[in-house]
Amino acid sequence: MACKVACKAKVFWSHFNNKQEAVGRLLDAAGLASFLTSGHFKSKTFVLIKPNLVNESPFPVTTPDWIVRKLVSYIRSINSNIQIVLAEGTGQPEKNTLEMFIHHGYTTIRGVDFVDLNEEDCVAVPLPRGKKWQTLYIPAILQEAFLISVPVLKAHTLAGVTLSMKNMIGVCPPKFYQSDGFWRKSAFHSRIHEAIFDLNMARKPDFCLLDATVGLSQSHLSGPTCNPPINKILAGSDPVAIDAFGAKLLSKKWQEIGHIKMANNHVGQADAEIIKIPV
Repeated sequence: MACKVACKAKVFWSHFNNKQEAVGRLLDAAGLASFLTSGHFKSKTFVLIKPNLVNESPFPVTTPDWIVRKLVSYIRSINSNIQIVLAEGTGQPEKNTLEMFIHHGYTTIRGVDFVDLNEEDCVAVPLPRGKKWQTLYIPAILQEAFLISVPVLKAHTLAGVTLSMKNMIGVCPPKFYQSDGFWRKSAFHSRIHEAIFDLNMARKPDFCLLDATVGLSQSHLSGPTCNPPINKILAGSDPVAIDAFGAKLLSKKWQEIGHIKMANNHVGQADAEIIKIPV
């Protein structure tokens, strides 16, 4: 039933126990099956899963293949005919994204297509409320897909945190967003919070699955892991709610994370109902 007033966002989480059970039960509770059988999905042509494969570093810098495998298996259990695309645009110089998929073990996942978002044709998306850009160029493929962001829990030296919204930077191609730096998305480093806000106003995830089993406590590419490990997995359809709770897991206030504060009540809702799913 549709809400007469704005429904409160929901974040579903589970302790990490058995990999398969934890993710499957969480996706059930978060309603992914309903999303993929709803009228909203019928306007799309496939599911696009966007992990964080920023470089060659192993988990917890990058999204582990096992959680994407489980997600693919879950979607197949809903409808075996759904086309599933694994897509990323790595930021690592002199590497293409297919090399990242191979390096991280993703290419052994069967029955999916792989897309390098760095090489895709783009469309211009006007941003009438843009804070850094008035137009953003994103791969056209994103407009046809039900988009699932699958990040890992990390602090970030510039953005405070890198979670489901920050993970979207990987979709932006270097031909538009590599500026005065070797990093292939370096245009986002200037006024990074405004840039993340603009990107998610142009195209936000339809669903998020966050691996918070370990967590990086200080930096996004190296440094200490959370001690003790966070030991949680999060899911939900509101990326702002997911990121606000993720920030809390990193002992940060979402009100002090610029892009989450900007996105609140525009991209989604930071003030969410937090629902624990028994393992």
